[in-house]
Amino acid sequence: MNVKSAGPKSAAAGKTPDEIKELTFEAALAELEDIVSRLEGGKVGLEESIAIYERGAALKAHCESKLKSAQARVDKIVIGSRGDVTTEAADLS
Repeated sequence: MNVKSAGPKSAAAGKTPDEIKELTFEAALAELEDIVSRLEGGKVGLEESIAIYERGAALKAHCESKLKSAQARVDKIVIGSRGDVTTEAADLS
């Protein structure tokens, strides 16, 4: 059975999960925003909607992972009572 796509796909739509892992946070977020826009537009066929929704879920997980990693790397600078400067993990929650 030969099934045609219901519309044009974004340039990155064919990337595999391994390729998603290589995306920067900004690139993944931009693609996720494009997917949301396309789905909200309602002009995408059912099969493509399912496929891009699944991709959007993978992109969302990737973005969350990148944010969690960035949060773990952020330190807050603490100046002690004697003027000594140290860092400790920031409480960003």
